Amino acid sequence: MPIDFSTFLTQINDALNAENGPNLAYLLRPTSPHGKDLVKSLRAPTAVSLAHFKGSIMSPWDEIAIQYVLTCTHIARVRPAEAFKEQSQLVSLFFRFFIENKGWTLPALFSVLRDLRDLADDADWHAKVHSEHSECKMEAARVVAKAFSNCMTDRASPMEESRKWGVYYVVGLAMKCYFKVKRISLTKNIVKALENTSDIPPLEQYPRAHQVTYRYYIGMLSFLNEEFAKAEQELTLAFYNCHIEAHDNQTRILAYLIPLRILRGHLPTDELLRRFPLLADLFVPFIAAIRAGDLAAFDRALAQREARLIDLNLLLTLEKARELCLRGLFRRVWITSAKATRVPVSMFHCALRISGLSVEAEEAECLVANLIYKGFVRGYISHEKQMVVLAATNAFPRAADRPAPFSLI
Repeated sequence: MPIDFSTFLTQINDALNAENGPNLAYLLRPTSPHGKDLVKSLRAPTAVSLAHFKGSIMSPWDEIAIQYVLTCTHIARVRPAEAFKEQSQLVSLFFRFFIENKGWTLPALFSVLRDLRDLADDADWHAKVHSEHSECKMEAARVVAKAFSNCMTDRASPMEESRKWGVYYVVGLAMKCYFKVKRISLTKNIVKALENTSDIPPLEQYPRAHQVTYRYYIGMLSFLNEEFAKAEQELTLAFYNCHIEAHDNQTRILAYLIPLRILRGHLPTDELLRRFPLLADLFVPFIAAIRAGDLAAFDRALAQREARLIDLNLLLTLEKARELCLRGLFRRVWITSAKATRVPVSMFHCALRISGLSVEAEEAECLVANLIYKGFVRGYISHEKQMVVLAATNAFPRAADRPAPFSLI
């Protein structure tokens, strides 16, 4: 049954008195059914026409209720920039209440911040389509960062009722905003603040969804900083703790975890790739080339997928994986030579030329030396005799068995 504004105010007041955070979050969500009901019943609501409702319930909730209706009105009339502005004001008013209360308010905080982020996305997209300038996503990031401070500074509530239980959700939201606006460096302040704080519960005690989001972004930061060992650790934990039905989130995590595992010499199974067709389309050509030692196929895959790889910040990482393909090619040379312990450099040079690489003999020798240095090949080069002297056993150890593989990238 449709509700009017007076009923809406009563419902908010009841949720506040009962300290019912989930219900309060529902009442403040623009997508809830009563949002459209209020816009219809009030017809063309404005701040002026709703001003007489101020004082109907305790401050700042009278103003928050008005802001909610104004936000819903702009959404209904497809004015995303104005809707974002009104939602920003709603969040600002909510903060006044939030900092004076305990953790029961967290569901409502999460809801209003999530809606703010979504409206910022809509506003910036709408502006881009109409060739206009908009920085709503950046403004949303600033607001979310303020919410982080409001959660961290709760020193009065008992820990089980503390606002600090919202820290990692808000951090995940802030990081997502910063990544979207390509201001990733701004995440460092938040991460540093978390690392330097000892009075919040361990990450493992927070809801699993909060853990996964945080670990994903820490993994991404480490990946972009080429701290590959840490990136693999965080993304692995994020993947194994991700909800089994959150397929899109699993895809996002694996898009970076798979290349890291490839660099270590662990190729993904066919079964895993069948579960994620988008990733299979991206990575299967590289995996097939590595298994076959086919440098030409690997280079073709890089060229054909260059734009996608650049967009995902994966191009340089997969270029590093080319050494695995080179190892495969040289191993085939060794097998062709009946696994001899002495193989002329000229044979490796010839294999490179057949693979389509126009290189000099000196460069071929250098490539072999580099693989020996990085642990892909066990042996040494006799430069004087132009001979590669290989170990009698395990001349081409499994790439996955190399000690500290990331340290040599």
